[in-house]
Amino acid sequence: MTGAGVSPGNGHGPVKGVGVSPGIGYGPAYVLAERVPEPPVGERYAGEAGPEKDRVAQALERVAAELDRRGERAGGQGREVLGAQAMMARDPGLAVEVAALVDTGLAAPRAVFEAFQKYRDLLTAAGGYLGERAADLDDIRDRVIAVLTGVPMPGVPEEAPGGVPYVLVARDLAPADTAVLSSAVVAAFVTEEGGPTSHTAILARAMGVPAVVACPGATTLDGNLLVDGGAGLVEREPEPHRVEQVRRADAARRRLLAETTGPGRTADGHRVPLLANLGGPADVPAALQAGAEGVGLYRTEFLFLDRASAPSAREQEEAYRAVLEAFPRGKVVVRTLDSGADKPLAFLPPPGEEPNPALGVRGLRMGRHVPEVLTGQLQALARAAEGTSAQLQVMAPMVATAEEAAWFAAACRTAGLPEAGVMIEIPAAALRSADLARFVDFFSIGTNDLAQYAFAADRQLGVLSDLQDAWQPALLDLVALAVGGHGRPCGVCGEAAADPALACVLAGLGVGSLSMGAAGLPAVRAALARHTLVQCRAAAAAARAAASGEQARAAAREHLPGLSELGL
Repeated sequence: MTGAGVSPGNGHGPVKGVGVSPGIGYGPAYVLAERVPEPPVGERYAGEAGPEKDRVAQALERVAAELDRRGERAGGQGREVLGAQAMMARDPGLAVEVAALVDTGLAAPRAVFEAFQKYRDLLTAAGGYLGERAADLDDIRDRVIAVLTGVPMPGVPEEAPGGVPYVLVARDLAPADTAVLSSAVVAAFVTEEGGPTSHTAILARAMGVPAVVACPGATTLDGNLLVDGGAGLVEREPEPHRVEQVRRADAARRRLLAETTGPGRTADGHRVPLLANLGGPADVPAALQAGAEGVGLYRTEFLFLDRASAPSAREQEEAYRAVLEAFPRGKVVVRTLDSGADKPLAFLPPPGEEPNPALGVRGLRMGRHVPEVLTGQLQALARAAEGTSAQLQVMAPMVATAEEAAWFAAACRTAGLPEAGVMIEIPAAALRSADLARFVDFFSIGTNDLAQYAFAADRQLGVLSDLQDAWQPALLDLVALAVGGHGRPCGVCGEAAADPALACVLAGLGVGSLSMGAAGLPAVRAALARHTLVQCRAAAAAARAAASGEQARAAAREHLPGLSELGL
């Protein structure tokens, strides 16, 4: 099954990508059609510029309204994602850029294409969060051009043809393609592009649908596909007995994982609290259902991104309090605004030209550049915690030096916050963690960025996935340095924490808590419960002694026999 305008390929055998949402999916491939055709270069209009600009304004608003409608229908995280896209469609700067091109004589469709392309190039150059938003901008552009030219709107079936859930395959997917879908319609997602933080990955995990991204040649696949969202494997036309075998194994695995309940601990009783990563209050129900003991990473960006003005103190308080009240007597670790060159905010002054935004003014650096925003956030957090029983801890992202750690800790104390910490995501911070520990109360390791900076490998580039592998021994060495010798509790909140085998290794390295998306909690809880702390330490030592990420994974598993018993 293919979308209009797509010629199916002849995929052969299993293909490997990056698994970003665990589980098994099987169904006929639906290859998403190519995007709306590019308007002719130099296309011009007849008549006055005014009506042509009016056409663009009406098309932009129509697309924004449709995105809002889909967001309301999707609810939860889908509503947040599509609401952000609608704001992109209504961006005044973009409208001005299109109007200026129309004034030069370009027809509305071509003016839209060129204006969006300029913005897209800026996002792609920025990399990181913004780099992954380029696909969102493409989707808005194509929808506006479709309105202007009368061609069919991009999209996917919102119902399963013939009642059989399909595997949605595409070069990349935009939120509007996926947010209104469900597991009753889509068996799995497979994309050629994207990364662990792309919207495809975020929404797939929220839906509980298996997903594989960065899968070379995905759009050449056709026929029936078997997708393993944990291993990152896609098999074409598997034999019926193979499908049944994998499904039975997955069902048995899920039942086995569900049998392990309660707080995170090893087989010999060593406590390893299992916490949830949240993007906002909408993620709380899934975390509670999965048995999260608290929150190890509360990303506050959702309040600030894609808006023209800063959120009010009351809006911030309400969002923070909603999470604090959901985890009475539990730990809630809040990361202050992680903004900057790769996540620019319209209401913050730009720090100036940055040739490499990933190495620019971001995280705490931006907080020091515009201290009033950080101060307002810290004060809102302090007020939100009043009268609640949760253990609020506040941490800063992108801290490199002891001086920065001291500055942040002082700001927290001034705001009345009792516990201040920092994220370890820059190698310098891991190397000198003992110096930072003199000023802060705890650490949290962000393995995603730590790997990116340690290996000089953009975390969004699928072709560099081997360097982004959290099993790389050098990365494990940095984790060990961050954990040891300073007496401060240290957790992990990066994607590595959700890998059951790696979770055991991290516990063996001395990591005190593990935080992950809700979907990863059952497997990690069960893996820890099957192994002693001695086994975890042996696995950690074996992994660090290996020469590559692949060898480290294999060496660690030799000391973790319970993983095979659990089907992990």
